[in-house]
Amino acid sequence: MFGRIRQMLIKEFIQVFRDPRMRTVIFVIPCFQVIVISYAVTTDVKDVPTAVYDLDNSVVSRDLTARFANSGYFDVVARVEREEEVRELIDRGTVGVVLQMNRGFAEDLQAGRTVPLQVIIDGSDSNTAGIVQSYVGKIAREYSQQILAERFERQFGAVRQPGRVDLRTRAWFNDNLESRNFYVPGVLVIVVSIVTLLLTSMAVVREKEIGTMEQIAVTPITPAEFILGKTVPFALIGMIDVVIVTLIGVFWFEVPIRGNPALLLLATVLYLLTMLGMGLLISTVSHTQQQAMMTTFFFFFPAMLLSGFTFPIANMPEVVQWLTYLDPMRYFLIVVRGVFLKGVGLDVLWPQMLALAAIGTATLWAAVRRFHKTL
Repeated sequence: MFGRIRQMLIKEFIQVFRDPRMRTVIFVIPCFQVIVISYAVTTDVKDVPTAVYDLDNSVVSRDLTARFANSGYFDVVARVEREEEVRELIDRGTVGVVLQMNRGFAEDLQAGRTVPLQVIIDGSDSNTAGIVQSYVGKIAREYSQQILAERFERQFGAVRQPGRVDLRTRAWFNDNLESRNFYVPGVLVIVVSIVTLLLTSMAVVREKEIGTMEQIAVTPITPAEFILGKTVPFALIGMIDVVIVTLIGVFWFEVPIRGNPALLLLATVLYLLTMLGMGLLISTVSHTQQQAMMTTFFFFFPAMLLSGFTFPIANMPEVVQWLTYLDPMRYFLIVVRGVFLKGVGLDVLWPQMLALAAIGTATLWAAVRRFHKTL
């Protein structure tokens, strides 16, 4: 038995690694993807291109503009002279924000009247627009409080200020609220998923296309040995990719790994059961490698969208939230982020580990049953 499995393993490794381009696809491209995607996937908003439409052109309006420019969130790239330019800049995407201060801005402030500050935001990207709106509100509030304090001091002199609440917030697990620390572990899950799915989904259908399935069927090898020979090489490749991507996340992007790496590897083994089982299932129902590749992408993208990688599951409709319980990527994401950011152990993550084991076992069993029917 072990001799036959060993020969299958040797055959699969030779078939995978004999093509230099395949070695690049398996090991080099995932590293490249992790680096590029991790830089691209971020919700941090900085240096938003900003235009200023200052009709007052006073010391006060210029001071407020300087506050926006020096905040680090806004980059003043244009000064608008006409109202038509505002629409043109927004339409072309040249700027994302326009600050408009009308005539009499400084005069009304000095007279103690409430002054409107119009901020036009490009709302085509609702997430960025919401974050920019919060930045604008914060700067405007701070400026308004300073004006009130200065006016109070001018009228009543240096008197004792009333007490106030000093708000001090602390973010656990991600002190600087860097979105990269949240997304890089998720990118690890995405890259490992797509590599193992693609490789495994091609495993059986490739034998059909080149005509060796009939030859395998007449050999003494059992279906279980054939499945082991097909899955173990890709499981090892998936584990190696996890280690490589983890090292990139920790040493390149400086994402902390506060938990036990052994727990991460255990969760990876359980998760790979599902990906390998699903890949084999796709491979057995497909007649060509092109069909297998298309089916893989049809499975992968819904699984990614329902996993919570991009959109919070709590914001989804209730029916869709129930569907996410069937998504193994959801559980693996929780484990990966828990190990990386929170440093939690098996006492907290055991429900996710149990779910991964159950889904993985069921998927692999279904793949084996389907392979029996195929033979």
